[in-house]
Amino acid sequence: MLDENHKRSRIEVIADILRLGEAGKTKIMFEANLSYIQLEKYLRYLTEGGFLLRIVVPNPGVKFRITRKGEKLLNNIDVVLDMLEPPE
Repeated sequence: MLDENHKRSRIEVIADILRLGEAGKTKIMFEANLSYIQLEKYLRYLTEGGFLLRIVVPNPGVKFRITRKGEKLLNNIDVVLDMLEPPE
């Protein structure tokens, strides 16, 4: 595993967001450890790319759900990250 001083790549952040499956902004922000500005940038990128679907719900108002395209991307990211994992 990577050491605790490792800075996550954009790909790792995207994977962290997609792994949530479906969540509101607050949950995504805390679970992916992002600032609000970072959150907005990633959500815009992922929804415009078709990896997340924006869903309007009564409360909290908006949720984001991974799409099939997002699931495919997440699977590919996991394969690459696994391949890059140093041997034990």
